Amino acid sequence: MLLVPVIAISAIAILIVCHVAVKLMQLDFQRLILVTLGFVFGAGAGLLISIPLDKLPSPYGNILPIIITIMSALALGEVFYQQHTFINNLFPKLLSGGKELGKKSTKSKSTKNQVLVDTSAIIDGRIADIAKTGFVADKLLVPRFVLAELQNIADSDDSLRRSKGRRGLEMLNSLRENPDVEIDIVEENPEKVKEVDAKLVYLARKYGTSILTTDYNLNRVATIEKVRVLNINELSQAIRAVVLPGEEMSVKVVQAGKEKNQGVGYLDDGTMIVVEGGDKLIGKTVPAEVTRIFQTVAGKMIFAAPKTSKKSAVKK
Repeated sequence: MLLVPVIAISAIAILIVCHVAVKLMQLDFQRLILVTLGFVFGAGAGLLISIPLDKLPSPYGNILPIIITIMSALALGEVFYQQHTFINNLFPKLLSGGKELGKKSTKSKSTKNQVLVDTSAIIDGRIADIAKTGFVADKLLVPRFVLAELQNIADSDDSLRRSKGRRGLEMLNSLRENPDVEIDIVEENPEKVKEVDAKLVYLARKYGTSILTTDYNLNRVATIEKVRVLNINELSQAIRAVVLPGEEMSVKVVQAGKEKNQGVGYLDDGTMIVVEGGDKLIGKTVPAEVTRIFQTVAGKMIFAAPKTSKKSAVKK
């Protein structure tokens, strides 16, 4: 009678092995190495644990050690599979997928932080320009599910979404070609979490990383979850030129304002300038003096008054 549970356990083990074999065929190089290491360590641990079982009478002394060794190997292989990012951070060169193991890194791993990048930050494109300046010292982590979302956008039937998706893929390729930027693809995909934003927050909390984004809603959710957010829009606002009342500047009036007699122009960084009496100066560049500044949710708004009459305005 005791032979029945042994046969049942053996059948279950065989089914699990078949399932794992199918999953192994779908793994990338890095995870294949990890799972293989997990199998080796697990099998070794299983053999040690099953040594006392060899003294059991046949067939248990022959079958149980094999079952325990297989189950131990599968269990540790699964642990290594799930903890891919953590182990990859501990042994980046071992899992580099082709990089020389003995080659010294030009960057200190101990001082490098890591940042999860969301879809909006990739599509935005400014991260590539920032990276070219050398200000990006962090290792950028791009989850596989973010790449999938980016690909879905690029394949969209809507022309605008398709254009954004393709722009995002181009920006990602630009980042990968930058030798000063280190990018790692994160394979972990929390199956229990459905939304992409929620998955990013989950991974950020799990591994103690920041999130790079331009998404306002993700920014709010991550802040509530006490996850550090690097918002490119906030960075853009912070580095805009400081303008004070009384300062003079040249403004090209490009359109009429919402209010009567107003014209609208823009600084190089996109800051809106409302020119009083500028409705008749559209298409002209005029010297103007800053009169007042308003800070809004969307950014800074500057009001200015022309210093010369429209006769002296320069056609541009």
